[in-house]
Amino acid sequence: MRRTLFQDVHEDFRASFRTFLEREVIGEEGRYGEWERQGIVPRGVFELAGRGGFLGMAVPEAYGGAGVEDFRFNLIIGEEAQRAGVGSFGLGITLHNDICLPYFLSYCDERQRERWLPGIASGELITAIAMTEPGIGSDLAGLSTRALRDGDHYVLDGAKTFITNGINADLVITAVRTGAGGHQDRHRGISLLVVERGMEGFERGRNLEKLGQHAQDTAELSFSNVHVPVENLLGEEGEGFRYLVSNLPQERLSIAASAVAAADAALGWTLDYVRERHAFGQPIGSFQASRFTLAELRTETEIGRAYVDRCAQALDAGELTAEDAAMAKWWCTELQGRVVDRCLQLFGGYGYVLEYPIARAFADARVTRIYGGANEIMKEIVGRSMGL
Repeated sequence: MRRTLFQDVHEDFRASFRTFLEREVIGEEGRYGEWERQGIVPRGVFELAGRGGFLGMAVPEAYGGAGVEDFRFNLIIGEEAQRAGVGSFGLGITLHNDICLPYFLSYCDERQRERWLPGIASGELITAIAMTEPGIGSDLAGLSTRALRDGDHYVLDGAKTFITNGINADLVITAVRTGAGGHQDRHRGISLLVVERGMEGFERGRNLEKLGQHAQDTAELSFSNVHVPVENLLGEEGEGFRYLVSNLPQERLSIAASAVAAADAALGWTLDYVRERHAFGQPIGSFQASRFTLAELRTETEIGRAYVDRCAQALDAGELTAEDAAMAKWWCTELQGRVVDRCLQLFGGYGYVLEYPIARAFADARVTRIYGGANEIMKEIVGRSMGL
């Protein structure tokens, strides 16, 4: 089915980003593989992406961005990173563009915009968001990291874990408890503070060794008596939970879009393989079992893409609901897992060898059903939206 979501300007952007990936990420030296072994993408690559116009597209021109609020450009970055087999690099970029940037655009005052937006667009300031804490998982209202007001500073104490871009980040949007938030209303009293690289008492722990997403730095963060200036408060004190909830639909759509792109990439690699690999005197793709499997996977992937495209249109129109995004996130990430697993099976033993992108894609896929809110939470959101 012909895809009608994109216009010529988007396809030009796609071609530019594809060239960037081939030149700066994959490279003849196999640099992406080295980043996977090191567990981190060099900071300079973000600056290269910024120079190419691939960061902060929605940042107003006055602050160094393109001033284009069009999620289709974000979609292209996720799709091309997956197609190239560099999904864990793409995760750092989409975290910066799709998940963190909206907070800065929506809740910064003018002084904060002048301080932070130019660096976010140029790649000189890498962003992260710290919500998850040890022991609370998807229960954001249960956070215990606390920031007490002391004159013109907040004094911050606590810990966060599983923080994407955690090692590289210069600006960490940190969900903290600034008010009482009693048992009856745990959502009250949560605020968002921007913790900056170099603040005394802000420490980065381990770059976590993960099953997949190896080039993506994922860290534990600790805060011990960190003095954060009051001017680093995003929006109003006590409104943090509302801000988090309002931005989660875009985050979950971003995850869903990358999941469909990963499924499509896996399908493409597998089609190439089964046409070339022979068994019993014929290509293995010609066996009925292979054809039926690939027919099923292609159909499901096309269905997933159609829904994601519709959600992207709804987001740009200001109409994407929490339940729409939750449906996209859980279904598309489950789709990703099914497709990659069955594609790996068609590779046989080669599918288990990490030099093949299908093996890395298999490991990378598992976490998508967990981050951004576990899929069980997504189903709870959808169920409640039906009055259940």
